[in-house]
Amino acid sequence: MTRAVDVVVIGGGQAGLAAGYHLRRQNLDFVILDAQPTPGGAWQRTWDSLRLFSPAAYSSLPGWLMPVQNGTEYPDADHVVQYLSAYEERYALPVQRPVRARAVHRDGERLRVETDRGAWSARAVVSATGTWWRPFLPAVPGRETFAGRQLHTVQYRGPREFAGQRVIVVGGGNSGAQIAADLAPHTNLTWVTRRPARFLADDIDGRALFDAATAHRQALDQGRADTGGVASLGDIVAVPPVRAARDAGLLNARPMFERLVADGVRWNDGTTAPADAVIWCTGFRPALSHLAPLGLRGPRGHIATRGTQAVDDPRVHLLGYGDWTGPASATLIGVGRPAREAAADIARLLLQ
Repeated sequence: MTRAVDVVVIGGGQAGLAAGYHLRRQNLDFVILDAQPTPGGAWQRTWDSLRLFSPAAYSSLPGWLMPVQNGTEYPDADHVVQYLSAYEERYALPVQRPVRARAVHRDGERLRVETDRGAWSARAVVSATGTWWRPFLPAVPGRETFAGRQLHTVQYRGPREFAGQRVIVVGGGNSGAQIAADLAPHTNLTWVTRRPARFLADDIDGRALFDAATAHRQALDQGRADTGGVASLGDIVAVPPVRAARDAGLLNARPMFERLVADGVRWNDGTTAPADAVIWCTGFRPALSHLAPLGLRGPRGHIATRGTQAVDDPRVHLLGYGDWTGPASATLIGVGRPAREAAADIARLLLQ
């Protein structure tokens, strides 16, 4: 049996919930399909010590400020999961889980969403699956010859399992810095980055980053000079654990190595470092395989968008994948505005 609604939202994390909030305000009939068995999106899978870049009030979805977490200015992942769970319940959002979307097909004037729990027919689809489920590993020579353990950010939980080991952390972004800071007191750490580590000023957090990303997008949209956006400020937010490790001299990044060898890594000048484990904090790619049947990808695999709307099929919106789907849209505070715009666009489309 195929069930029919106005809109299917694929993904029940922060972007999907923000979309649901605004679709409800547009009085649309919609469903949110979440592949995870419990609420909280990717925040359920992060490492134990992860902290938000912003205070709770500046890390909120539309309509309801995140409550303060006692004892800390920057909430942890468990607090975010609790907030997302409560948010979903507060607004009685129609989330069905676990339901995994397998493919979206054109079906005349509608779209058919095939899942492992049956099919849905919709007049519009919001893809809000994020990137956490598609970790990126760079093609570094020798990866297959390294005899130690290799894992990505998504598999890291905490320093206990690496105590006393020689660990190489690869990545100069926030994940790399936070995990390196987490490991530094407990391991023989080597932190490796492709370019010198750039810490933001200690008084800059997610509030300033959101403002910078928004100003960057507005400047580009209005044909004004490029402000440089977040990249002009630095790469790493100095949240308290990172700041403490940096100030203690524990975060001294080395340049990227040339290749892995059986017992560690080697730089192009011939120097080596032994390693028991390598942790790749090397980012993610959008999880969009369910949209493949629509043929929206361009020559380089990128889906062209106008705002959140797919250029080649205006019934499809992409939400929460990064600045190309809205300024800071991969953040809690940043996803609200593009979610509102997507819901408004969909409402106008359905009136035609």
